[in-house]
Amino acid sequence: MTSQLPSSYPRDTKYPDMHSEKDGNSSTMLNRPSYRRHRPFAIAFAAVGLCYFLWTTVSSPQLFRYNCHGRTAGGVAILDQSTAIPSGDVKALDEKKLVPLEAHIMSKCPDARDCLREMILPTMQRVLDKVNFTLSYIGTPTDNDGVSCMHGSEECMGNIIELCAAKLYPDPKIYLGFTMCLSRDYQDIPQESLVRDCALEHGMESNKLDECAVEENGGTALGMLRDSVRRSIDAGVTKSCTVRLNEEIYCIKDGGKWKDCPNGPGVNDLVIAVEKLYRSGASTSAAQKSPSIAH
Repeated sequence: MTSQLPSSYPRDTKYPDMHSEKDGNSSTMLNRPSYRRHRPFAIAFAAVGLCYFLWTTVSSPQLFRYNCHGRTAGGVAILDQSTAIPSGDVKALDEKKLVPLEAHIMSKCPDARDCLREMILPTMQRVLDKVNFTLSYIGTPTDNDGVSCMHGSEECMGNIIELCAAKLYPDPKIYLGFTMCLSRDYQDIPQESLVRDCALEHGMESNKLDECAVEENGGTALGMLRDSVRRSIDAGVTKSCTVRLNEEIYCIKDGGKWKDCPNGPGVNDLVIAVEKLYRSGASTSAAQKSPSIAH
């Protein structure tokens, strides 16, 4: 994964142009060798060549997979060099689907802090290259295309700052660490000193976070928050923190307690579930749990 975790055309074959030449000299035309009688041999030779071409194509398909914008000629996604499958562990690429893992939180919620600390971060340390991780936010869309946050406008700003961090620094090791740093002092979100200190701790530029938050008078950042909130609503999630695995609710941290965790709230349990899905090829499911009451 991301740290964290993209057709081509066959080569043209040029045939020599064939021209019918007439120079008016009948003797020249008669003395020219007749190619017609050699056609059966040419056709047989071409048939043998075609059979050989088809045989090599089927038996060695990798010879014809030309890379173009991260895809092969057959439309199969391939990996960048930085995440390429080791030669000693070659598997079909469609078996290497990353498992969807998602946490839905509110930035000023203590359950979000505990959820990240107790489950998400330690799990990501072990399965980073096997999951497609998303951090989504919980709120309520308003009639004027805005967003209302349970813990007030400061929480909305905290959500935006964390979304900007994920946008500017998409490696989960970076933006999750930054988010965890803010969550440890969630009461102080979004104070400038806290944001600056956490940005410095994780190698981020706080001025870039500021620019992201105010881009187009805040319209861009608000749009990101609105999309994230709608994503949580579409998933039927209203409690912070809700963990979803393979697009299904896996576990909920609410009121300081883990709830609705059929496989258990332990890190090992989640790691085992991720690895099982990864080996089987994560198949997404549209089935969702019923909405629950917000934190």
